[in-house]
Amino acid sequence: MSAKVLVDAEHFRRTINRIAHEVVERHVGSELPLAVVGIHTNGVPIARRIAALIAEFTTITPPFGTIDIGLYRDDIGVGSGQRPGVPRVGDTQLDFDVTSHAILLVDDVLYTGRTIRAAIDALFDYGRPPIVQLACLVDRGHRELPIRPDYVGKNLPTSRGERVTVRVAELEGVDEILLEREGTN
Repeated sequence: MSAKVLVDAEHFRRTINRIAHEVVERHVGSELPLAVVGIHTNGVPIARRIAALIAEFTTITPPFGTIDIGLYRDDIGVGSGQRPGVPRVGDTQLDFDVTSHAILLVDDVLYTGRTIRAAIDALFDYGRPPIVQLACLVDRGHRELPIRPDYVGKNLPTSRGERVTVRVAELEGVDEILLEREGTN
């Protein structure tokens, strides 16, 4: 499988900055306080950056949380090419009242929508937020569920034979978005 860098570190930084600005524009003057929740794994550092930028732009630090969806997936061990039968379970940390905050869910790549459905199910186990919005770094299409992001860093139409990989500096030492194609060198 060959990989092509679509977004380098500087473009990555500008994209997250733009998403944070859009969130601030939409939430300035809102009666509901905003909380930012990252979906494990890559959504967490991206969400942390967005929350830090929101604090920088507004001087109000939004509550930050993480959510693990391992036990909420509906595609564990189903069909060929699906996820392995035993989910990896990580930490969910929501140290604020989700019922009194507008929640911004953050993930790296939006594909079928199943990760987001699982995240919403997990979130609702902690209470029913008045509003849930979605920010993703990449929307690559191919939705299987009627889920649409409110904030998108990059729309990237892909084929099912392609893979979008987001690498974040906090986990892999570099910020970049790669497009990988099967069967090419």
